Amino acid sequence: MLKRIVTAIACAATTMIAAPDGAIAQTETGTKSRTQRGAATGAIPGPRDCFWRRGPFSADPYINIAYPDANVFYWGSVFTMPEGARLRLEGRYPTSRYMSFASYDAAGRPVESLPDFLIAPEAGANPFVEGSGRAGRAQSYAIEVRDAPPETVRAIGSRQAAEMAAGAANVLHAPGYGARGQQSVLYRIYLPDDGTAPAGGAPLPRPVLELASGETLKGQEACAALRTRQPVALAADAASIPPARYRELITQPDRPDTWPAQTPAQWYIQLDRESLLGIYTGEINEDARRSEGGFYPNPDNFYIRTIVNRKHGPVFLVRAKAPSTPQTVGGDPVMGGGQLRYWSICSNQGFVNTRVNDCLFDEEIPVDPQGFFTVAVSRAEDRPRNARPECGVSWLPMAADGDGMFDEDATVVQIRHMLGAEDFANSIERVERQDALAETLGPYMPRTQYLQTNQVEAFFPCPAR
Repeated sequence: MLKRIVTAIACAATTMIAAPDGAIAQTETGTKSRTQRGAATGAIPGPRDCFWRRGPFSADPYINIAYPDANVFYWGSVFTMPEGARLRLEGRYPTSRYMSFASYDAAGRPVESLPDFLIAPEAGANPFVEGSGRAGRAQSYAIEVRDAPPETVRAIGSRQAAEMAAGAANVLHAPGYGARGQQSVLYRIYLPDDGTAPAGGAPLPRPVLELASGETLKGQEACAALRTRQPVALAADAASIPPARYRELITQPDRPDTWPAQTPAQWYIQLDRESLLGIYTGEINEDARRSEGGFYPNPDNFYIRTIVNRKHGPVFLVRAKAPSTPQTVGGDPVMGGGQLRYWSICSNQGFVNTRVNDCLFDEEIPVDPQGFFTVAVSRAEDRPRNARPECGVSWLPMAADGDGMFDEDATVVQIRHMLGAEDFANSIERVERQDALAETLGPYMPRTQYLQTNQVEAFFPCPAR
């Protein structure tokens, strides 16, 4: 399945074939690597339905493309609203750290995000607002999806206190594109509570379509009228870079065979697509809109990434101060605050297959008494024996085939910051220009070093039990 998708998106006009309706239901529980065990054979784990036909996107064994976070589950829908119709998505809040809806264009660029705290419940309190109770009966909500561009640009990357004070939006603009007027929406759940993966203990949101005639359609009838089985029409590089173009990027003239990996590592903020490729070419548009250049990026996240090459050393060490976040994975009864809603560090393959190797999320990363974390990134055979939580050093894997295409030594390391607090001045979201990255992040700026395995074991002694 993954090979068919990767092959398809390399074409100028792309058709992606999703798993059939009625595919096997998901029964696994837990988060992170726990969700990667016990995959059913012969089918991609679910759940899916006639509207959310594509997904879940996450780490293996789910659909692993467009750099998903390994602790997150995405579902995608493509559809075309009939003329004069109105579409609602009705659901229940999941028990998770975060949820959202986001719309995209044919190039995989975000149009608008509707994060959880802007979705008012039909009754009661929104469990994603700081101080709200998370336990008990899940609250229901309904949002309206409009076939139109947004009239105003909604702020992204922070908790948007002004919008919260003005009231929740409950509206997602998803304008049609292409000859069919196709619309594209992703539904995301970040870090489901223990025992609730992948959908956070809630059913997938249900479409309710009101036709211009006044007739209301639900379920399969709504899906048929919305033409949710139509093939996806997207640009060749919406979900990954075509292999020929990637080959050009990694073979820049007068550059070493480890390019663009440097020592110490050079980190880049995520701007537009030109700037993403500028990691290799050096052509970075400092004035580009933020957070657009990835592959179906989440607008509520802001990213930095670096290219790593183990020819500089088998272990890539990352150290920085850890932002504070709510503690939800164990089912905390009240939504907390923190400097960020969520953050993670991930090891990925190259821009051709856009596959995640694994991620570490905030709660599972140990910090020292000064609040700093240390993560070692290496192949499994090079993993230091002290790269484990009880020793205070976390570990992420490099893939045995590196970037998955041309360079077995290359890896992409990425850090996400989500929904920064208004008083947190060191979030990635606050970085205005590439050359202000280190100054803005301050102690939260990752410092890196390439080391040998035995050096990590010597320099970072594991505390005695």
